[in-house]
Amino acid sequence: MLLRGSNAVGYTNYPDNVVREFIQESAGAGIDIFRIFDSLNWLKGMEVAIDETLKTGKMAEACVCYTGDILDPSRDKYSLKYYVETAKELEKMGAHILGIKDMSGLLKPYAAYRLIQALKNEISLPIHLHTHDTSGNGIATVLMAAEAGVDIVDTAFNSMSGLTSQPALNSVVAALENTGRDSGINLDDIQEISEYWTDIRPIYSQFESGLKSGTAEVYKYEIPGGQYSNLKPQVESFGLGHKFKEVKEMYKRVNEMLGDIVKVTPSSKLVGDLAIFMVRNDLTPENIMEKGRELAFPDSALSYFEGMMGQPLGGFPQELQELVLKGRKPIAVRPGELLEPVDFESIRQHLTEKYKLRASQRDMLSYALYPRVFEDYLSFKNTYGDLSKMNSPVFFDGINEGEVCEVEVEEGRVFIIKLVEIGKVSKDGVRRVSFEVNGKAREIIIMDQQYKPRTPLSTTLWADPENENEIGASIPGTVSQILIKPGNSVKSGQSLMIIEAMKMETHITATQNGTIVSILVEEGQQVKTGQLLLRTD
Repeated sequence: MLLRGSNAVGYTNYPDNVVREFIQESAGAGIDIFRIFDSLNWLKGMEVAIDETLKTGKMAEACVCYTGDILDPSRDKYSLKYYVETAKELEKMGAHILGIKDMSGLLKPYAAYRLIQALKNEISLPIHLHTHDTSGNGIATVLMAAEAGVDIVDTAFNSMSGLTSQPALNSVVAALENTGRDSGINLDDIQEISEYWTDIRPIYSQFESGLKSGTAEVYKYEIPGGQYSNLKPQVESFGLGHKFKEVKEMYKRVNEMLGDIVKVTPSSKLVGDLAIFMVRNDLTPENIMEKGRELAFPDSALSYFEGMMGQPLGGFPQELQELVLKGRKPIAVRPGELLEPVDFESIRQHLTEKYKLRASQRDMLSYALYPRVFEDYLSFKNTYGDLSKMNSPVFFDGINEGEVCEVEVEEGRVFIIKLVEIGKVSKDGVRRVSFEVNGKAREIIIMDQQYKPRTPLSTTLWADPENENEIGASIPGTVSQILIKPGNSVKSGQSLMIIEAMKMETHITATQNGTIVSILVEEGQQVKTGQLLLRTD
């Protein structure tokens, strides 16, 4: 399991009891190795996760995240000495394995040799290298690491490898045959498996990064492989698809503005959110101190500068921290020391009362980690049933009239389903759907989700930027939460509602003291940039 230290498998710091309970539950479910890292390489951010993993008797693979370039003497913040000293500290904390997490594929081949060689001389732990092949140099990096004595490397079957994925397994195995680092893996056997995934990969094409070849620009932008796959659709969701290159350039400038930080979830999300935010609002590192005074920054930026993601090497840029926080007080300790423990019994009661769910420990942990996502999941399941038995092509794309699919609901029990006919949409927006289940005719009536009745065009109201009593949306997205009601008194800087777009959450805040006169949107509603959300007096 990949575990983000105090972030567990989420994007925020959780109370210590959540992290500990999650590790216990995961160990009980069969997780044997916990690969633990902190998004800023802050050792205190890993201490609870490492401690609890050791208590379970499972393997703790503590990671140091690689960034920068140890071959470049001008970039001395993350030097070879820095990585060796961090590794020694992780060994002292009880780690069984040292992980090198090269999430952006920045570890160049000769740097890999130098790094692994130095670590082998200084620590006694097995060394596990994880890298991405975005640059096209991934196989060379793995081979040089092997030459230096690395113990474990991450690869992917050739048909699923390359680009933002891992270097190619079959090719690495072939390259090491008849050498002192021969893997002993049978090439014919793994070729069969690779061919299987050749057929499977197109099913998930919608999740591809869009890259057609390796790109050395990753060394310039330092965008992690997983984020690169998500960044373009996120940028497009803001209507900025034509400015994708500009966003990538801003990503680099934001990183420099922050003091060159380690970029991996959730710190990489902060850099990406801030880059999009700055491009959308015509901000630059040169004008942000002046133009950013009245702007509400993304939640990830607030969380970072509050210290809720941990403490970066070299500290925070103070002026920028004050600009983003707008009076909020940052912390300098591990967030888990301040967060109140989660009350699992109250979660159990909530899930029982609202969803009639006999909540297991796993259910309660799911809610503690992802409250909104878990509730959306329960609502979906209550509406549509359990679709987990449906295979991926049918789930993603459905079937056409005359087609047949199989759904295995349990071992030995298979439904053979044929879609016979989809009726025409009625004026009420419903369709009659005829199908067969194991040869028996069935018919249901469903609402057509694409149907839009002809209604008079509604007029979108826009906030007047010159009127302080009108508050508009700073980003396009979905109103995920409304925190106030008409008649409430609010203070300047108080959060009024949250807008979410592609995992980027932004708090809409009051620009002055006053009273809420009217709210013109509702939770779940899509809004556009500048759309009028509420009025105050």
